[in-house]
Amino acid sequence: MRPMFHFTERRIEAHACICFVAYKLYKELERIIKQKETGLSVGKVLDAAKTITTIKVKLPENGAVYTKTLFLSDKHQAIQPLFDPKNGE
Repeated sequence: MRPMFHFTERRIEAHACICFVAYKLYKELERIIKQKETGLSVGKVLDAAKTITTIKVKLPENGAVYTKTLFLSDKHQAIQPLFDPKNGE
């Protein structure tokens, strides 16, 4: 937590809560990376995840929506096991 200049108790508590949740998410990602044995750091996983694209297609005939996440590059392929809910958890 870096210094922030909030002056109301509610904003101070909200800032501390957001920092705690962000830290918890970071540590959980770190745990999953270790469990899946990808050999990557949290920073590298986050950098690769920023460039992953998900597309949604809605069919005009019946309105069905299909979603597909694209793992196109080598970086994406390296972190794909982290997105697979069937393995572990």
